[in-house]
Amino acid sequence: MTTDIISACLAAVPMPLVHIDATQRVLSANAAADALFGMALSGRGAGTFLRHPTYLDGVERCLQDGDATSARITLVTQSGETHLAVTINPFTDPSGGGPGAIIAFEDQTALEQSASIRRDFVANVSHELRTPLTALVGFIDTLRGAARDDPAARDRFLGIMEREAGRMIRLVNDLLSLSRVESEERRRPEARVDLVALIRATLVTLRDQARAAGVAVDLQAPDDAIQIRGDADQLTQVCQNLLENALKYGAAGQAVTIRVGRIEREPVLRGPAVQIEFIDKGEGIDALHLPRITERFYRVDTHRSREKGGTGLGLAIVKHIVNRHRGRLKIESEPGKGSNFIVLLPAD
Repeated sequence: MTTDIISACLAAVPMPLVHIDATQRVLSANAAADALFGMALSGRGAGTFLRHPTYLDGVERCLQDGDATSARITLVTQSGETHLAVTINPFTDPSGGGPGAIIAFEDQTALEQSASIRRDFVANVSHELRTPLTALVGFIDTLRGAARDDPAARDRFLGIMEREAGRMIRLVNDLLSLSRVESEERRRPEARVDLVALIRATLVTLRDQARAAGVAVDLQAPDDAIQIRGDADQLTQVCQNLLENALKYGAAGQAVTIRVGRIEREPVLRGPAVQIEFIDKGEGIDALHLPRITERFYRVDTHRSREKGGTGLGLAIVKHIVNRHRGRLKIESEPGKGSNFIVLLPAD
């Protein structure tokens, strides 16, 4: 088998592959391997483009003993970590080219990141559920003991237990919502929705909550309908989540403004769009937190968020719903001046 035929075989495989001889010189490498390491590998030594000791030991052992080896290695680069599964198999050219090896590199960075996200997610859910459950168990024990015959203490503890149970129910509901939204994210809704009517209905739903927070809501929207493609239930959830955030974290006695308008051409969406702004005059958010604020369970102020009844999933749900509608979410905020959560949706 000639080197040209081997090179052609490697080129036909999408996985990065390298063919080396007994001196560890690269005889051929496919385009995927060149792209992975950012250089043309043919003619180089096997240890010049990857200097990880586990990989080098595997190459040497394979060439000396004829044993196939495999390893997982992590490379740290300027752009972050790259996780590779490396398989080294002995290969002798039947046409007399001598012994060598075929090295396969599988980039598992995305798999590792997914696994890390899953681990973090499970850990966060466990923590969020364990905290109220621990409180409930503690109060149950108390009610069975010293507080059993104390009506005032019993009522106070039952009130706390009710709040903790409600917190768990909200968390489970948000987890179910997030799972459902993620499963539907690739399918853009086909129904038509009157966005202004939907927002007005949301205001009616949250009227008592706004009154309790001492916040007036100022809706600035066209009198006529704004029809867009959308899922009415999910867009209602977006409006509820963002308005609830504004009510929770806006300044008491100050108005929350919802501004709805049309944009002739939105540069990122590359076409006409509808813009919905949820503007509060609360404490604002430091720029440090803005890139991560839509991550699951990410909180700027953990204690305050839990005190306000937040689950840490509301903005993640909003982000995924907006993505499903092929829109985008912008967040503008400055400490001491409030926040503006902007939803941009295609107007087609």
